[in-house]
Amino acid sequence: MGERTLRGARLGGQSFEDERGIEFAARQNIGYACPQGHEFEIPMSVEAEVPANWECPRCGAQALSKHGQTPEVKAEKPARTHWDMLLERRSMDELEEILTERLELLRGGEIGPAHLHRQQTKKKAKSA
Repeated sequence: MGERTLRGARLGGQSFEDERGIEFAARQNIGYACPQGHEFEIPMSVEAEVPANWECPRCGAQALSKHGQTPEVKAEKPARTHWDMLLERRSMDELEEILTERLELLRGGEIGPAHLHRQQTKKKAKSA
């Protein structure tokens, strides 16, 4: 076991490769300024699409590019409510009809909370 270990090599902590003969990709430094007054640069590839905003490394606010790019304004869809989804399935006439039917059943004691049914059955039993 001791024969196979590399002594003094700090495995995973040090690379034995050097940078001779390696051609790096062309880079550009993109400047950003955040609303808190912090300014910083991010190195990016020349071929990369430069984002209009970047998170500030100091405070976390959204910093805007100094190159005059403005962030795209995305059209947000309004939130669909339960009522909107209901109106997709039923017309107002159908909803009125269903409401009328349910109110009649509720008033007749056929549906609804149990304590309402108990009161009506007691009244019927007393009157009979």
